[in-house]
Amino acid sequence: MAEGQPHLSIQMSDFNTNGIHSREQSSPDLASREGSILTFHNICYHVKMKTGFLCCQKTADKEVLRDVNGIMRPGLNAILGPTGSGKSSLLDILAARKDPHGLCGNVLINGAPQPANFKCTSGYVVQDDVVMGTLTVRENLKFSAALRLPKSVKEQEKNERVNQIISELGLSKVADSKVGTQFTRGVSGGERKRTNIGMELITNPAILFLDEPTTGLDASTANAVLLLLKRMAKQGKTIIFSIHQPRYSIFRLFDSLTLLAAGRVLYHGPAQHTIEYFQSIGYECEPYNNPADFFLDIINGDSTAVAMSKTNETNTERTEECTEYDKTLAEKLAEKYSHSAYYQETKAILENISLGNKKKTKAVFRQITYANSFLHQLKWVSKRTFKNLVGNPQASIAQLCVTAFLGLVVGALFFGLKEDSAGLQNRVGAMFFLTTNQCFSSISAIELFVVEKKIFIHEYISGYYRTSVYFIAKLMADLIPVRTIPSIIFTCIIYFMLGLKPTVEAFFTMMFTLMMVSYTATSMALAIAAGQSVVAVANLLMTITFVFMIIFSGLLVNLTSVMSWLSWLKYFSIPRYGMEALQINELSGLNFCSNRNNTNLISKENYQQISGLWCTGDEYLKSQGIDTSSWGLWQNHLALACMTVIFLTIAYLKLHFMKKFS
Repeated sequence: MAEGQPHLSIQMSDFNTNGIHSREQSSPDLASREGSILTFHNICYHVKMKTGFLCCQKTADKEVLRDVNGIMRPGLNAILGPTGSGKSSLLDILAARKDPHGLCGNVLINGAPQPANFKCTSGYVVQDDVVMGTLTVRENLKFSAALRLPKSVKEQEKNERVNQIISELGLSKVADSKVGTQFTRGVSGGERKRTNIGMELITNPAILFLDEPTTGLDASTANAVLLLLKRMAKQGKTIIFSIHQPRYSIFRLFDSLTLLAAGRVLYHGPAQHTIEYFQSIGYECEPYNNPADFFLDIINGDSTAVAMSKTNETNTERTEECTEYDKTLAEKLAEKYSHSAYYQETKAILENISLGNKKKTKAVFRQITYANSFLHQLKWVSKRTFKNLVGNPQASIAQLCVTAFLGLVVGALFFGLKEDSAGLQNRVGAMFFLTTNQCFSSISAIELFVVEKKIFIHEYISGYYRTSVYFIAKLMADLIPVRTIPSIIFTCIIYFMLGLKPTVEAFFTMMFTLMMVSYTATSMALAIAAGQSVVAVANLLMTITFVFMIIFSGLLVNLTSVMSWLSWLKYFSIPRYGMEALQINELSGLNFCSNRNNTNLISKENYQQISGLWCTGDEYLKSQGIDTSSWGLWQNHLALACMTVIFLTIAYLKLHFMKKFS
């Protein structure tokens, strides 16, 4: 590739690093796949940053990485640097998981362009654990094997692969223990991290990426995890990871070190030569000082290292603007590295590789390939989703208990409704409560996508399953048991305690109406929550929306009296459709004048005038502008069905087009 024309080259090639074995290579050892050589050439990365507030916002171009070059060979390749140095961005770029906008440069594997689906065939362990806590270690590994290994690999071979990884990672004692959630205690932090690593090793990838693998672990556990990675590296794997401030027992395990600051490379080469390099430019590490701490102290300008030259003394002077100073210091250290023998050697190797790869291709980052069919994915994702529901039943059981309790309270409050003026008022009040409760109880669906957002993004990018598979599996696990069953319980308790219309048709119509209200409200919750990262924000939006919907439900205000320029809002009210359907179902054909005191007989007109109510349910419905025909009942159900479809479509599209790259 010509100098000065950096181009991110990502394209399918025929090199054998896809991590999927043929049937002749079933049950491979972790050492059976030799690591690949990954090279990165002239990597630059810029992002658009917004500053200011609202109308005063300005967009600025921030440089994250500049002219980053290097070679990652089989072994432990560490990317070290202070917070904000760009190490995580570089790792994501090498793993093809960074948004390509603002990115330029080349990433090659064994001298050839990366495959377009490199993110699916390599291994990537994210900083935050993304295993399902309600499943056991073995079940999590089997889930990865079922979806990432092709169907051509027999079930027995997949199980052997899972057992082998459990043994290799030292997870045999906890293989059948649940990983653990916020409600239930599970395996230790180190065992959880090894489970994450094991899920990525299922495909035996040639290159394994890890983002801050020691985060959240104590010193001993972090050391054990790195010893595991070192053993894998000795078996031939190329392991690339970012790390912040490792202790010496971890640092000495590194084979290669890339030191970053302010997006610039300050050193790239053998890890054990780093101290010697810094000595050559005027910094000496004190005895018993941790080299990693020593490097970070130099970068931050507050090093206790002994100055060996006037240049070093100049570099250690502090300025008033700390950020500007750090950047200046990083620039000077990067310039020194660019004149070093390490840089010249790396540059010469990269130029030879670039000359051998003259093919220019358009960057392709978003291609996701799947090892299995839609139905196979749906089977396993649905199976895991239902296991998660059963394994973490606190929310579901609580909702059922609350539903039964509310049903009994409402049943006692409105017990034995009579066909008189009070009975009409109580019927309408009970129906208002039922529809309102169905709406607000659906707010719990907000967590359906928000809580598992990180897991979904990671598994989608890694090629576990399609977005549609995840979406359908979630709907099946939530709508059927969590929304349908409470509606049935509510109807069975309230209907007979209140003494509503004693017909089978009216009973099941009420049950169906409550289900439809719950489905529609849940769908709206999913549409609002999809893509959100904070539950509280989605919760607030849902609550505000329902409050406005309740105003137009038909109880708090007579909708026929609302001004025309506001009346159109009633068509967006979920409770309104539910209330109208329930009122038509219950009030049609009822006579509220028949139980008047016979000793005080007055005319129908006088009764209506005195009581302020109506003698028949049909009269009341007409006064509210409600169509009492059979079509009037089902048009409300049709409206709820249409709203459900619209909201679910919005939720799916938001999930599908959600930003899945960092």
